[in-house]
Amino acid sequence: MPRRGSIVSDAVKYEIAKELGFADKINVNNGIYDYGDITTREAGLIVRGLIQKAQDLMTQQMNGEGR
Repeated sequence: MPRRGSIVSDAVKYEIAKELGFADKINVNNGIYDYGDITTREAGLIVRGLIQKAQDLMTQQMNGEGR
């Protein structure tokens, strides 16, 4: 079965990892991101950060902010 593409860019995931303090474990070479050195827990923290950012954005849009 072919691997599905992500709806979130690797650059955004990398930014979350930077905010969480483990971006140094992500190898970036010619625009290709290798997540092989992060733990399952760290991958989960990236997902949690993405969800939080999406919720924050939705809250801002509902409150009419960011226009």
